[in-house]
Amino acid sequence: MNRPLLVLVGGFLGAGKTTLIIAAARLLQSRGVCVGVIANDQGGELVDSRWLAELGLDVEEVTGGCFCCRFSDFYHSAERLLVRRPEVIFAEPVGSCADLSATILQPVKSFYKDQLQPAPLTVLVDPLRAQEFLGAGADPNMAYLFHKQLAEADQVWFTKADLCGSPPGLPGVTTRSMSARTGRGIAEWLNQVLSGNEAAGTRLLDINYEEYAQAEAALGWLNWQADLRLRQPLTPAAVAGPLLEELDGRLTEMSAAIAHLKIFARSDTGFIKASLCRNSEKPLVEGDLAASPARRYELILNLRARACPELLQSLVNEVTRHLPGRLIVNHQESFRPAPPKPEHRFTSVG
Repeated sequence: MNRPLLVLVGGFLGAGKTTLIIAAARLLQSRGVCVGVIANDQGGELVDSRWLAELGLDVEEVTGGCFCCRFSDFYHSAERLLVRRPEVIFAEPVGSCADLSATILQPVKSFYKDQLQPAPLTVLVDPLRAQEFLGAGADPNMAYLFHKQLAEADQVWFTKADLCGSPPGLPGVTTRSMSARTGRGIAEWLNQVLSGNEAAGTRLLDINYEEYAQAEAALGWLNWQADLRLRQPLTPAAVAGPLLEELDGRLTEMSAAIAHLKIFARSDTGFIKASLCRNSEKPLVEGDLAASPARRYELILNLRARACPELLQSLVNEVTRHLPGRLIVNHQESFRPAPPKPEHRFTSVG
């Protein structure tokens, strides 16, 4: 291939974007295909970037804003990957982002068509989240983002088919189902997005950027990173699990709805990622579950919830203060996303 395929995988927070990219990358690597990944977040210190790197994937990241607002950074990340000659580059935009066709795919097709070949825009949907956003009591800001993401997708796939029964119907949207954990649908999805038989970025949104900014700002964001020196050795799961459980419980008590909560814990003996997408759900724990106890840890925490950022920061400070050891916080930021100001926004499909 003269140009690597650029595969954007969108979808709301917790839809399973990173999990799909890992499963797809491993399948492609088993076929001898070279793969790169670009991660994205409104802040720094990303759980997913560290997780992907620890799993051996070639990762670049764009932080401090979404791909559309940092399009130049996005392309420079792709350029750094191009040096390693990947055949496929997966890019995972921020889970609250929309208007990806107009602000990313169309500019790539116009300015960098000799360097990158865009694949159809895939939007992933968590079936339980869809039921929530389609219901009468749905948060209007979150539902707005959800429906805008669907409206511009070239392909829509329900995820977590191993955990959910029949997914809800999405009016006017053709959907398929997959499970990154069992492998169901992964090869089919890859065949479709990599075949070159479907156009990329075929739809442009009718979107009001004031409403869009208001919807994104409805969530508080917190990114946190620290070094922990325990008084007694613990396994990675024994460090991250209780921390996740305590934060979940406290957020639930505060009626702060969790959009995504992720913790990465790494020691010399192993690493794990623990995450959940809504209050009181069973967490997903991945990684070296049999790792030996250790005393030195790096911890990264990413939290998105319907609460003011100052409250999230205060809560995390309080909960982590009780970890059984000496904690050195190296990075902490809590904020609401700034209004999106894309570098480019096309009004026609190229």
